[in-house]
Amino acid sequence: MTTSNFASLFGRWLIAACLMLVWSLPLRAADAPTPAQAQAERVHTQPGNNAPMWREVRQDKAHFTNNPGNEAGVLIQTGGDSWRHLRNGPVTYYGGWLVLLVAAAILIFYKIKGPITNHDPMTGKLIQRFPRYERVIHWLTAGSFLVLAITGLAILFGKHVLIPVLGHSLFGYLMVLGKNVHNFIGPLFAFSTLAMIVIWARDNVWQNIDAKWIAKAGGLLSGEHVPSGRFYFCEITWFWIGVTILGLTVSVSGLVLDFPNFGQTRADMQLANLVHAVAAIIMLVLSFGHIYMGTIGVHGAYKSMETGYVDETWAREHHEEWFNDVKAGKSGHPQG
Repeated sequence: MTTSNFASLFGRWLIAACLMLVWSLPLRAADAPTPAQAQAERVHTQPGNNAPMWREVRQDKAHFTNNPGNEAGVLIQTGGDSWRHLRNGPVTYYGGWLVLLVAAAILIFYKIKGPITNHDPMTGKLIQRFPRYERVIHWLTAGSFLVLAITGLAILFGKHVLIPVLGHSLFGYLMVLGKNVHNFIGPLFAFSTLAMIVIWARDNVWQNIDAKWIAKAGGLLSGEHVPSGRFYFCEITWFWIGVTILGLTVSVSGLVLDFPNFGQTRADMQLANLVHAVAAIIMLVLSFGHIYMGTIGVHGAYKSMETGYVDETWAREHHEEWFNDVKAGKSGHPQG
């Protein structure tokens, strides 16, 4: 037999074998027992082995039930296990470390640099920085945010931090109280956040002057005076990312969890819970910088939100462009 004849014969056999294999696949698939058939066989060969039945139950399929309601026929929702692993795993672990590291970094920065003070003495002449309605909205948002932050941290990290100290019983009572406070304060935070966005959106506009502020890091490291508008770059960034994007994300996801009677499935609630937790943690660590600068980080900043007025020296050194506009009789809002 020549080489060419052998190659031709081998090719024919190979083609025939492939055709037989392809032909047999549907037959093999058809012969495979379904879970129900496998369970029926196990009734006789392996009495008491209900593994196929429970596999069927864990498929998130709705089965027959006399109980009306959304997902009432789903006995086991397997997505809950994935949610639990994410919430109690990466979200809690990395979120906890992020909160601790950012808080520690701010504390170290304060110990090294101390507060930012004024270069020139106070004049005794006051200028209005925040009217009453702005301060009311700010403190309503800030107060509800702090209550939600404390109760939220306790709910997420309490079993790791508080149970060893308080014990299970006292922790349980506190969590029942904390959860109800959290649920009732949430809508108040959502309302005040929306109000804050409405009244301050026009003042939080990035301008060319912010580029100079960024280049000099706002004078945080050098202590140099850097001019800015009514709000400087970090305040504007906090407003849009922290208050607007994250604040609305936390609010919407929280309302989904607060009012589960609008057809939400368990998967919807689990997703909302994860989004709520992640957004709240990021918003919290960003708020550390805002709270620091508004209290101990910048001398005189807290008084501006407490009384609504600042000394002209403070206004000129921290928000020079805004100060010049107000002194010139303008509105003080960004122009163009």
